[in-house]
Amino acid sequence: MINRVKEKLETALEDWEMMKNAAESESEECAERFEMNFYKFIDELKLWYQHLNQPPSTIEEAENLSEIREMIDRLPAPLELNFLTELELIIEGEDRVRFD
Repeated sequence: MINRVKEKLETALEDWEMMKNAAESESEECAERFEMNFYKFIDELKLWYQHLNQPPSTIEEAENLSEIREMIDRLPAPLELNFLTELELIIEGEDRVRFD
């Protein structure tokens, strides 16, 4: 299951790079694609978390998991806060509210 999370992360990171390098005429489409795939990654992360035998109960515990640490290390700095916010919502059992 963690492999699916990593695959989704890889897709989001590829989209992040495309978005950074996109021409102005393509930037909106690239941004939407990145956002969609970032949240697919988060959804997959949530599924993985829910299937852990002993899921962490705090963000600090989660950050100490090798799998989470590896993801954080792969994320560009501007995405870390978004990731940690989403992770905290997962730990707290809250559903994210998105406004499009």
